[in-house]
Amino acid sequence: MNKTRILVVEDDAPVRSLITLTLKAHDYAYLTADTGESAVLAAASHNPDIVLLDLGLPDIDGVEVIERIRSWSNMPVIVISARSEDTDKIRALDAGADDYLTKPFSVDELLARLRVTQRRLALLESSAPGESVFVNGQLRIDYAAGCVTLGGQELHLTPIEYKLLCLMARNTGKVLTHTFITRNIWGTSWDNDIASLRVFMATLRRKLESGPDGPQYIQTHVGVGYRMLKVE
Repeated sequence: MNKTRILVVEDDAPVRSLITLTLKAHDYAYLTADTGESAVLAAASHNPDIVLLDLGLPDIDGVEVIERIRSWSNMPVIVISARSEDTDKIRALDAGADDYLTKPFSVDELLARLRVTQRRLALLESSAPGESVFVNGQLRIDYAAGCVTLGGQELHLTPIEYKLLCLMARNTGKVLTHTFITRNIWGTSWDNDIASLRVFMATLRRKLESGPDGPQYIQTHVGVGYRMLKVE
């Protein structure tokens, strides 16, 4: 049995059945919710490893579900929605979603997104002892604990923000291209999704660089990518 437990939040019974049958066929454990309120309750009560979330729920919008989960947990949230506009996608990602899959979707793509998320979770849980702590100015990353502090105050990062920060930190001083970053964070299917990357980098920088007079940790190279600067 796959140890990964999935919370499926979907009010459309046929779609919910397709997802759960797929998960069952691939030995995933799962639980379901068909409203936003029941989803938040299930997430808090059962602490699933991954949430598959529809945005068009009958009681509250899925974006609100993301925001409420993010107020206390960094569990990965993969949105599965019929909303295909960039504004909807960016709104969900900005609220804290980790991935966005548009309906109609293929079973193979859903499974691939789950595998990418599982690999990311495994990477966060395992750190080499010799690289347990990264320090750059007032920024400190404890890889073993999965904790980030700035000036001694803990930063509350989403899983994607944390993964981005770790990737930048481990390549301090190097310019990382958009393609390199998206492949390392999301896999090859996200190679061209630069808009989503910009959203995550913008929210990460707001948390790292609180004021115009503070140190700049991440430098944007327009049209190319981003670089973590060494701060004295």
